Formats: sequence, structure tokens, C-alpha cells
Amino acid sequence: MSQTMTGGCACGAIRYETDAAPVVMLNCHCRDCQRASGSGYAPHLAVPKASVRIQGEPRYYRTVGDAGRAIERGFCAACGSPLMSRLERIPDILVLRAASLDDPSLYKPAMDTFTDSAWHWDAMNSDTQKLPKGVAG
Repeated sequence: MSQTMTGGCACGAIRYETDAAPVVMLNCHCRDCQRASGSGYAPHLAVPKASVRIQGEPRYYRTVGDAGRAIERGFCAACGSPLMSRLERIPDILVLRAASLDDPSLYKPAMDTFTDSAWHWDAMNSDTQKLPKGVAG
């Protein structure tokens, strides 16, 4: 994918764009993502951080994952829209939330991660790779 991807929050206070192709697109079913998304999983696109241009200032909420590394979830302080995440273990990557894209149809997940934490009511696409414990790294 070499087209520009744009997105932002519900109120328009934060906008972003990137020309980079996603490194990976995945649905994360870990409990932290479930809580942060208010759903059974969080749909993510990982892109090189240096390729993302952001207008506005996301506020970040920091948690520590099961591996002991920080995860900072960026959201709009005005409307609460979840937008992106920064991962301590992969500092050159910015993870964008698929639903924050202006054109969410660009999102084509290749895998489901932390499927051991998925709920019985969360029907996963049978065509995606399943990783019960997440991506090794």
C-alpha cells in the first residue's frame, strides 16, 4: 500500500497522515486491548513512527504489558477517541487504530494475536493467522 492514509479523532482536534505502508495489520485480543477498546479486540496498523505526521496533541495513558514493557495509548483529550499507541519494546513503530482511519476499508488484518484471551462471542476471521500468545519480539 503506497497511498496516503489519513485519520483522526471524532471532534477533529487531532489529525494524522502517513505515506508508509503498514508493517503489519492485526487484531489484538489481549485483556489490555479489550479494556482500552471496550470490545473483544483492538484493530491495529503498525507503521514507521517517522512516517507519521500528527496535527494536535494526543494525550497518552501508560500501562505496562505482561512482558514488563510500557504501552502508551494515545487518545484525544477533548472527545476521548482512541487513536494510536507507542510501544517501548518497538520504539520506531507507531500503532494506529483502524477505526480512526478516514477510510477504515484500508484495514486488512493479517493476524489475530493473544487469541488465548479471545472471548467465545468474538468471531474471528478464519483467514487470518492466529497467534495464541501474541507476536514474539
